[in-house]
Order: sequence, then structure tokens, then C-alpha cells
Amino acid sequence: MSTLFPAELVTDRYELTMADAYLAEGSAEQPVAFELSVRELPADRGYLIAAGLEQALEYLTELRFDEASLRYLRESGTCTPALCARLAGMRFDADVHAVAEGAVVYAGEPLLRVEGSRLVCQIVETMLLSTLNFQTLVATKASRCVEAAAGRPVVDFGLRRAHGGQAGVLAARAAYLGGCVGTATVAAGRRWNIPTVGTIAHSYVMGHDSELAAFAAFLELHPQDATLLIDTYDTLAGAANTVEAARRSGHRPQAVRLDSGNVSDLAGQVREVLDAGGLGETTILVSGDLDEYRIEQILAGGAPVDGFGVGTQLVTGGDAPALGGVYKLVESDGRPVMKTSSHKATLPGRHQVFRDGDDDTIGLAGEALPGRPLLEPVLAGGRRLAEQEPLAALRARARAEVAALPAERRRNRSPEIHHPRLSPQLQALKESLS
Repeated sequence: MSTLFPAELVTDRYELTMADAYLAEGSAEQPVAFELSVRELPADRGYLIAAGLEQALEYLTELRFDEASLRYLRESGTCTPALCARLAGMRFDADVHAVAEGAVVYAGEPLLRVEGSRLVCQIVETMLLSTLNFQTLVATKASRCVEAAAGRPVVDFGLRRAHGGQAGVLAARAAYLGGCVGTATVAAGRRWNIPTVGTIAHSYVMGHDSELAAFAAFLELHPQDATLLIDTYDTLAGAANTVEAARRSGHRPQAVRLDSGNVSDLAGQVREVLDAGGLGETTILVSGDLDEYRIEQILAGGAPVDGFGVGTQLVTGGDAPALGGVYKLVESDGRPVMKTSSHKATLPGRHQVFRDGDDDTIGLAGEALPGRPLLEPVLAGGRRLAEQEPLAALRARARAEVAALPAERRRNRSPEIHHPRLSPQLQALKESLS
């Protein structure tokens, strides 16, 4: 996938400012460990789905500062000549442990740990945060929409409302991982083999002499998989035109789409028109500023809706448009460290998360505690330790892990919040440094 900017420069200036200072102080090559975690779950979230690791690993393994980027850093005064010389030969040669994509995680748990030299581990902070924060946010939102849909398919329609093309493509990946059955984003279909879906726009209908003529023409061109958008003018008249177009063409539309109006009421009336016209197998897809709460509301009213297209609220996070992920130093030159400021305190030392049934315990790396350790080595010295997992496998993991959660944690309103325990050893270390 093409990028608008060199990946090595997608960073905050202070990462480079600190790197300059580390060189001047002689600490650039000291061993350190950073961990990336989410401070708090957004409102009404009972869990998160970890996502974005694959793109993070691609970034790390391909990280290079080419001559054009180095020239800019020198001529703009962003970096000293000494730092530019160091960056010219820099490769990401650190170790990385991470939670598998698709895994359920909670606030305070490290999703990723980076261990290596201070300069190298510091420079990658911003890109790692933006990558994992965004995809984890969208994957979790998708999972919630799928939960609300109660077995009905949910499709990603969000590209046109995303914060840029690249964000939209990555959102399609995260949405599929989180449980959506497909996407309208063609680039994501090519890149990750995600099923792509599409209907027609109001412009197609208005471009014909009549709605009936538009429907009949489209059915002739797409006799097997046509989905007709029926609310350009009057929704119930659109349903009637669907029936007539099917009669004239001899082709039955796969679905009709409602994108406006009171869809809870309209869906039932449209169903009656379609059934009466012999289109009982034509399904009803609803779109238009949907989220998990609106989907629940529509279905609670008994509307005969068969699927949902979710766009804006999915790819922007909707009610929770940002995830509070942080990347914090936990070990410095062999010494455990922690931040103690109010409401932003961190845990000292390198950590592991142990999952025992429904409960998680955060311990120190190297501890042997009951349960399954979630963080696994994925890079050693900057080299990958395993082949890339297929996106379908990540999606299956997410589906299985969410299904295994207690129903109270899966609720989209006022879910049960799980607070991971600290191991006695970690608790003692925390208290000794407080």
C-alpha cells in the first residue's frame, strides 16, 4: 500500500529531539524496555480487541532513513549532524513481545513490549501508538456492532467518511477482523482478500428517466447479486418499483437498501410490499449513520432487517473517537521505573499477562503464574519469528474470544468492567517505588 509520507518521518519531533539528547549524554545504546497499553476503556466498553500488530511489524522491520529524509532532517535543523549520522545506518534491531491480533484485552494490560537500545526504542513510539490505537479502536467498534446485530451480517461502508484514504483502508481491515462480513473498500479487498460489496447510489437512479428504468437496467446488468437503493424519492414507491422491475426483467434482486427515514417503520412496510410482489427472498439492508446502539434499537422494535451497512460511526470510533493508548518506559538500563503522577501512574518493570478462565493477572516477565501468557515473542533483533497470520485466522480468534466472554462484559451499555489483578511480586515492586 502506497504512503503519502516516508514512514520514518511519521513521528513526533520530540522523539528525535530526545534521540539527540541521548546521543549527547552517552545513553543512546543503553538497554531499555517500553510497553504499549491503554489506560482506560472508553465509555460503555467491556473489552478491547487487539489489532494493528501486522502493520506495526511491517513498519519496524522495514524502518530505514533514506538520504532524502536525512537531508530534510539536516537542512531543517530537526536533527544534529551526529544524529543524522546515527540514523543513516539505523535498523530496528530490538526485541518485541506482543498480544496476538484478535485477542481480547483490557485496560492496563500491555499489548506490546519493545526491548532494545534507548534510541531505537524511543524513535518508534509515535508510529506504534497510532497504528495499534486506531485499529484496536475500529476492531472493537466492529465487534460491538456485530454483537448488536445478533447474527445478522454487518458490512463496512466507512471509506468515504474516514480521516483519509489510508485510514479508511486500514479501518476496513480492522472492521473485518472485528467481525464485519465484508467492506465496500476495494483496496482492502485486494490487499487482504476481504469480500467486497456494493449497491447503487442515488446518482445512478437520478441519472435515468425514472426509478423503475434505473432498477430494471441494473437488474439486467447484475442479475445474480443486485442490491437496489430504494429511497431516492419515496421508499414505498421504490419498493413497488423493485417488484415491477423484477417482473419485467425476470431477475430478482438480492437485497434492497434503506438509507434514510424511519427505517424501523419503513422496513416492515417494505417487507410487506416485497412479499406481496413475490420477492420474499429479497433481503432488507439498512444503512445511514448506524452504530451499535441504533442497531440494537432497530432490532428491539422488531423491524424485519436482515443486515446492516455501518460507515461513519465505525471508521471514526463514533462515541469514542480516540483510544487512550500510551507507550511508557518500564525498565531503564536494567532498573525498573514507573511514572507516579496522579491518574497517569504506570507499572514498573517488564510485564506478562496471564489469562486464567475469565480473569487476567498482570505479573512481571519471568514469573510463573496460573493461566495462559498473552504476550509472545514476535521479533528478535528486529527479525520476525513467525510467518504472518492470515487475516481470516485473526478474525476467527476475535470471534471465539468475544464469544467466550461473560455476557455481562459483552453488553454495549453498562458492561461489567474487568480489572486485571496485579501479582504479589508486581504489587510489592510497585509499592517499593511509590
